[in-house]
Amino acid sequence: MASKKNGKKKLAFKPGEFIVYPAHGVGKIVAVEEEEIAGVKLELYVIDFEKEKMRLRVPTNKCEQIGMRKLSGKDIVGEAMKVLRGKPRIRRTMWSRRAQEYEAKINSGDIIQCAEVVRDLFRAEDQPEQSYSERQLFEAALDRLAREVAAVRRITEAQATDEIREVLNSASRSRTAGKAA
Repeated sequence: MASKKNGKKKLAFKPGEFIVYPAHGVGKIVAVEEEEIAGVKLELYVIDFEKEKMRLRVPTNKCEQIGMRKLSGKDIVGEAMKVLRGKPRIRRTMWSRRAQEYEAKINSGDIIQCAEVVRDLFRAEDQPEQSYSERQLFEAALDRLAREVAAVRRITEAQATDEIREVLNSASRSRTAGKAA
């Protein structure tokens, strides 16, 4: 992602910019530092993940390999909201296998895959209760999705979460009404 132009490296991300780090979600680049590690000079992005109270240092030359990316555009967020309105896809495989697949989607850094997990694990109030592990995965996916939606739309996480839940509830009600007709 870093390219050379006139002898100087052009960085893919700038301090103050929000990014998505696949394993941790939305973070904010607070600085670009140079550090010497084992005799090698490295240029590092310093990324804060406020919710986790965590700071990560990522070599600038490893960003692409890790899958670090800029926030999704509003069109991609809109696409994710469409995914939430879709019919849940529940596969009849062993829970442990599905749980692994859900975890991989959550940690992929892909907002669409995260939306799929939220959609598939959502339970309306009139539906059977989720298991503890289903609820944990749902909450993790919802959190990742809401943080990116909030950052893109410049709203609070709580507002983004409410909007996502409303889309899910609305879709669930219309599916239920469709069955009754």
